[in-house]
Amino acid sequence: MLLGNVEFQHRHAAQLNTHAKGRVERVHGTHQDRLVKKLRRKGIISHEAANVYLRSEYLTEHNRRFARAAARKEDYHRRTPRAAELDGIFRLESERTISDDWVVRYDNRWFQLEGQGRYYAPAQGKVLVCEGRHGRMAIEYRGRALRWREIAAPAKPQVLDTPARNARPHVPIAVKKRKWTPPANHPWHQAARREAQKRASKLAATVSRPLLAKSSAAP
Repeated sequence: MLLGNVEFQHRHAAQLNTHAKGRVERVHGTHQDRLVKKLRRKGIISHEAANVYLRSEYLTEHNRRFARAAARKEDYHRRTPRAAELDGIFRLESERTISDDWVVRYDNRWFQLEGQGRYYAPAQGKVLVCEGRHGRMAIEYRGRALRWREIAAPAKPQVLDTPARNARPHVPIAVKKRKWTPPANHPWHQAARREAQKRASKLAATVSRPLLAKSSAAP
C-alpha cells in the first residue's frame, strides 16, 4: 500500500481518558479518508512524494483548520512506546512446526534452533516466527524467544542415472485363462457320485416295499 511507508511527523498522543480516545480515533478516521483522497487528486504514487506533501502542505493546512489550543498546559499523554515495544506489536506472526532435527522453515529459509536450556522447544512443537517492521526475525515458543541461526537449504538427494532406471517398465501381458473343469476321478465328483448312489438306493428301497406287500397278500 502507498501509505505503508508514509512518515507521520507528529507527536504520539496516547490517551487514558475515554473522551480523548474518541477524539483521537475520529482524527485518525479523518486522516484515513482525507489524506488518501488528496494524494489521489495530486497524482502522488510514490512514498517519497507522499512524505514531501505530508510535511510541506497537508499537516500545515490540517493543523491550521482543526487544531485547538488545550485549556491546560499540563501534558497528560502517556510516554511514547519504545522501539522494542513497537517491534513486538507491528510484526507478522506465522505458526510453524519444528522438525525432528530442530529446524524451522519459513519463507524458503531454514533456521536451526540452538540449545535453550530448561525452556527448550520439543520436536514437532509449534513456534511463532515473527518478522518485524525492518526485517528483524524472531522465533518464540510459548512467549519466550529462542536462539537460532540461519542455515543453508538442505541439499536434495541425487538420483543416479542408471540404465535400469531409464529402461522401459515391464508391462505384464494379460493371458486369458481357461476355465478349469475337474476330471471324472476328482474327489469332488466322487463325493457327488456317492451321494447320488445313496439317494438311488433309498428310492429303490421305497419302491420295493409296496411290491413285497402285494406279493405276500396274494392267495
